[in-house]
Amino acid sequence: MEKNTQFVGQSLAFLDAVEQAGRAAELNRPILVIGERGTGKELIAERLHHLSTRWDGPLIVMNCAALPETLIEAELFGHEQGAFTGAARARAGRFEEADGGTLFLDELGTLSMAAQERLLRVIEYGEVTRIGASKPVMVDVRIVAATNEDLPAAADTGRFRPDLLDRLSFEVITLPPLRAREGDVAVLADHFGRRMAAEIAWPQWPGFSATCMAELEAHDWPGNVRELRNVVERAVYRWADPVRPIAAIVFDPFASPWKPKPLMPAREGAAPALSTAPGGNGHDAVTDLKSAVDAHEAAIVRAALERYRYNQRATAKGLGLTYDQLRHCMKKHGLSAG
Repeated sequence: MEKNTQFVGQSLAFLDAVEQAGRAAELNRPILVIGERGTGKELIAERLHHLSTRWDGPLIVMNCAALPETLIEAELFGHEQGAFTGAARARAGRFEEADGGTLFLDELGTLSMAAQERLLRVIEYGEVTRIGASKPVMVDVRIVAATNEDLPAAADTGRFRPDLLDRLSFEVITLPPLRAREGDVAVLADHFGRRMAAEIAWPQWPGFSATCMAELEAHDWPGNVRELRNVVERAVYRWADPVRPIAAIVFDPFASPWKPKPLMPAREGAAPALSTAPGGNGHDAVTDLKSAVDAHEAAIVRAALERYRYNQRATAKGLGLTYDQLRHCMKKHGLSAG
């Protein structure tokens, strides 16, 4: 997490969420923080920890989406020496590291079902068993979890354990997106602009022109506060005259007349195109149904893997499959992991 951060905003929707976090911090219960990317879920987790009775204990952070499935359980629960290939020595997991404090689980929705089951046991009994160990270790940990997914919908479709969702949702804090925070774009732009001006040693802060501020206010901000910060800081450092108000904004740093065009190479084993000759419906040319279906399925999965940059969890979600189903499909068609 980024340190030395602060809450900046004045909209009622934002202040209500911050106040809700302040009240929930006093209770030793699990908390779910829901919000789009860039809305400040990490800051809310910090607030929940520092305003709790565990403020002097550790705040341990784990991004569940940043690790492959084979390592998530070892990271969370620890392992003994020789428990698996590469386990040269015993290692405490994040739960043991967070004993007496708070464990912040970011991107909770990406946890595998096996990890969810073990997480449920820790919450219920306060026991952690390292991989390869026979005896559990007692831990005293408060869990704060965050996600940008609709977990109740994921539970309905079998991608998230309903019993785990029940345990974690004592309180749910949903953060408003920046587009719903009336008046906060101007406040945040001024805050980030002043900070960047001081960083590059400007003698004063000239602010933004009226036209630029109108552009900032009108933008939809899909990346929320994180995106706004990047746009503002980029505009400040690119502006050559620190005396005049900033009058140029670039929302997309990738925009360029020389931007490379995406390559779409033909891949070996791609599904054959179906005939679209007059009088045909595209299916008349099929003489081997199983081969045609397999080729079409392989092409769909291959295209999805490319679309999600070979992130298999994201690909599985995009195709409505479980992670194991996607892995089976890739193995069936001999598709590589990128």
